[in-house]
Amino acid sequence: MTENNRLTTLGEFGLIEYIQSQVDPSPFLRLGIGDDCSIQTVGSDEELLTSTDLLIEGVHFNLDWTNFEQLGRKSVAVNVSDIAAMGGTPRSLYLGLAFPATLSLEHLEQFLGGVLSKTKDYGAVLAGGDTCRSTGPLIISVTVQGAAKSGQAICRSGAQPGDLIYVSGTLGDSALVLHSLQNNEQPASELAERHHCPEARTELGRSLADQGLANAMIDISDGLVADLNHILKASDKGAVLSLEHIPLSATFQQACQEQSGLIDLALTWGEDYELLFTASPAAEKEIVLLSEKLKLSLSKIGSVNDGNGLNILQKDGALYQYRQAGFDHFASEAKE
Repeated sequence: MTENNRLTTLGEFGLIEYIQSQVDPSPFLRLGIGDDCSIQTVGSDEELLTSTDLLIEGVHFNLDWTNFEQLGRKSVAVNVSDIAAMGGTPRSLYLGLAFPATLSLEHLEQFLGGVLSKTKDYGAVLAGGDTCRSTGPLIISVTVQGAAKSGQAICRSGAQPGDLIYVSGTLGDSALVLHSLQNNEQPASELAERHHCPEARTELGRSLADQGLANAMIDISDGLVADLNHILKASDKGAVLSLEHIPLSATFQQACQEQSGLIDLALTWGEDYELLFTASPAAEKEIVLLSEKLKLSLSKIGSVNDGNGLNILQKDGALYQYRQAGFDHFASEAKE
């Protein structure tokens, strides 16, 4: 096989674009491939949001580092996060499991307990799925469906010049845990939950949609840089970020002081599942009030412009050069 025919050359997102180019438009879909969810009109006042995702042992998780109950909870949260990123309300999940024969019924019970517990937390229900035996790794497929008021779902393509760029919570904590595990180090206990059992920001997403505050939005799964670039590409815009305004936990800041270069974990490693959105400066006061109401930090980290591409500026105004643009399943090494 020649290099030009390899998927590593095309890359994960090039593959998605290739598949998207082969699909005909449908009158039933307001939005198809290319965002966090598809959008299907189901009535005069409501739209159906649908997303699906795979978690594969050895690629997305390592059973030496996480237990089955945690894995069940994470499988739900990372999928519901796509509904949150569109400003929707999760309603139903469909679970596909390819379970190796070497795993026990107890393992399955623990995993299912995590799935059902987390699904209930988000006010959704496990509505179906499929099971089979895997001759290789444990494979988990989750399809999630949710609802948004007609025309209210927030897409990636709505960023406008002059928009401020916001992100919820802190970035890099999950990546720092994974970095520690990969280096045979004990991760900080106060951060471990961020990696093993992330939270989907459903209340924030719904509030931004209900109040019409966000012009474009995405959840951070592949890294701040990669996911912001998804917004910029879909919106045909550019952006400038301030490195000093990237929100970091106290533990992450301490780690950065002890080891230079760790800031790239917050920029490019992903699995934060925080919401990244753009909003008009006119919405700034309402966003501050929303942050206070939800008791969740919403940090202003940059702005959208009419340019092309993303620049990250250091405190002295110099351009910051990160080492990689984000996780790509075909162009990057597997995380776990």
